Amino acid sequence: MSTYVLVAEDDWKQAELIRRYLVHDGYEVTVVHDGGTALREAARRPPDLLVLDWMLPGPDGLEICRRLRRESELPILMLTARSTEDDLLRGLDLGADDYMTKPFRPRELVARIRTLLRRSRHTARPASVDPLSPPTAPAAPTAPVDGDVLTVGRLTVNAARHQVFIHDRPVNCTPGEFRILSAMAASPDRVFTRSQLLDCLADHGRTVSERTVDVHILNLRKKIETSPRKPRHLLTVHGIGYKLTRGDHGA
Repeated sequence: MSTYVLVAEDDWKQAELIRRYLVHDGYEVTVVHDGGTALREAARRPPDLLVLDWMLPGPDGLEICRRLRRESELPILMLTARSTEDDLLRGLDLGADDYMTKPFRPRELVARIRTLLRRSRHTARPASVDPLSPPTAPAAPTAPVDGDVLTVGRLTVNAARHQVFIHDRPVNCTPGEFRILSAMAASPDRVFTRSQLLDCLADHGRTVSERTVDVHILNLRKKIETSPRKPRHLLTVHGIGYKLTRGDHGA
């Protein structure tokens, strides 16, 4: 049985281009051009994946994400002309699993769809190994068990109470942010790849991409850094991933 993809895109030429590339790659595709029809079609025949334009007429992409997430873990790849950090956070917070900004390359879109579907099928099966243990690397640390209180510089993570403090100030974190921060706090100064951090989120049942990790990191920096654009705690290790430090370098 072929994989079924629903494409909701109001630009007819762009929708047809997406359809042709997906059909060429072996997918069964239905195209709709407004939010109301997208919701009805998703209810009539639930797709394996939804390609969703943010700016649809009728219910827009954000509203469709909100409604579908109430009852489904359907993988959603959002297309958007918006590229600001706040816009991307809104889309991911409401349930999009990945996003592409316009204009985009159709071949990259197809590759992203393959990745989302592969992760969706993988997370539907019970994990047989520690989620932070890549097969070619030493076992990675897991998030702290209940009762553990981890301190990294002025950052404190209390797993039992699901609390984070920076400079004794409480920080509200989403479940995904907390899981990433907990894993990193368990091994300060260790460099985590995006793939390892992605595995922190996999057992939530949602399909997520490495871009989701990047957005979680950006959001965490807003919450724990004095200057998010010049982070001192949550650092990027270029070409590899991220690490959590005491934050006292350069102090």
